[in-house]
Amino acid sequence: MNPLEHLLATHSRRQFFRRSGLTLGSAALAGLLRENAAGAPVNPLSVKAPHFAPKAKNVIYLHMIGAPSQLDLFEDKPALVQHDGEDCPEELLAGKRFAFIGGRMKLAGSRYKFAQHGQSGQTFSELLPHLATVADDISFVHSLHTEEINHAPAQMFLHSGFGRGGRPSFGSWVTYGLGSENQDLPAYVVFLSGPAGGAGTSLWSTGFLPSVYQGIQFRSKGEPVLFLTNPDGHGAADRRRVLDAVNALNQSQLADVGDPEIATRISQYEMAFRMQTSVPELMDISKESPETLAMYGAKPGQASFANNCLLARRLVERGVRMVQLFDSDWDHHASLGARLPAKCRDIDQACAALITDLKRRGLLNDTLVVWGAEFGRTPLAQGISGDGTATKPGRDHHKDAFTMWLAGGGIKPGVSHGETDEFGFNVVKDGVHVHDLNATVLHQLGLDHERLTFKYQGRNYRLTDVHGHIVKPLLA
Repeated sequence: MNPLEHLLATHSRRQFFRRSGLTLGSAALAGLLRENAAGAPVNPLSVKAPHFAPKAKNVIYLHMIGAPSQLDLFEDKPALVQHDGEDCPEELLAGKRFAFIGGRMKLAGSRYKFAQHGQSGQTFSELLPHLATVADDISFVHSLHTEEINHAPAQMFLHSGFGRGGRPSFGSWVTYGLGSENQDLPAYVVFLSGPAGGAGTSLWSTGFLPSVYQGIQFRSKGEPVLFLTNPDGHGAADRRRVLDAVNALNQSQLADVGDPEIATRISQYEMAFRMQTSVPELMDISKESPETLAMYGAKPGQASFANNCLLARRLVERGVRMVQLFDSDWDHHASLGARLPAKCRDIDQACAALITDLKRRGLLNDTLVVWGAEFGRTPLAQGISGDGTATKPGRDHHKDAFTMWLAGGGIKPGVSHGETDEFGFNVVKDGVHVHDLNATVLHQLGLDHERLTFKYQGRNYRLTDVHGHIVKPLLA
């Protein structure tokens, strides 16, 4: 006897339908998670009301793993160029921590030309010609600072508010707070171009939140989600019959023990069934116009940051709440002159296209785009030998001053917020802590960062720990 037949045999017809919510032959268990015995919502991904009226509904978060050099992309420092190659003044080094750099500390000016663009006069280096064309649509924060100096802890601190594993990621907090407007796709989707960062899957982990809020990694090549397709010889009807039986058993157990992870299991099984139709259609970018593909530099069938940017637009267009793109190989301790231009070519056109495409489709108002990394790079040359020469210099990690940019989602366009000193060592005006950045993004989604909490092991946790202020000059 199969599980479904056994359930029918051991329960009355009324008990069976009351306890399982099952409709035989239905395409989905539409009411399965709608209410529990107390009448409270059970589906953890149902749409939830924000704390106040939001300016944004969705987030596309572009993380450049390894940390680009802000001093070669967005921070024009003529004094640093003027003193390039000179020994760094001792007073600038006082109290500084560096991850790897040692020995002789020499200042390193950028070799790239900078110019101001758009009516806002935003500054870009020559390495980002495409992004410069949307200067008036984006806003910079030049005064970010963090508390972690190495990649994995800094990545976790940026995305979870804590420099160690075990805390929920930013995307998990967002989906926990707001739910999902699309029941056929995950609320939180992750793409990689290159390997994951040093923190690995912790960057989209649900931590101590229920696992339904976990980010789901989509692959750009091959099967988008592992085990999404049916095994050979099994069709949709076969999968539906198995799923009906399993869900009936899970629902019965949920009614008995009330474990939220059982609700997660039920909803994820149903989501996986619906994704068998929705995901292949989503991932087929060949249906996009030739103009759109050319604008992004996207090519169907390839894995690339450009393809992932286009897929991110397709996801938010379908109501997916949170999309994160992680692009690797920005950790340039050496050979900065060759490696940084190559990475900029990978992302420049696609980032500009994403902003342009969202804007022309009327999506930028509701979609907040965030671009940045776990920290910045030093104004010092790394790779200096004992005699003071550097053959292929790079830059070390710098946690005290770095740059990120935001666009859309109620962010005031064309703003340049915060300043660093003439060498880019320290913030001298309007400092923004990572907790402040996260508080501001949550605010745009209609979430009060002090009220978005989850009780775990006897205390209420939040993304911003016990800190965080909204950066009001960024708000439209």
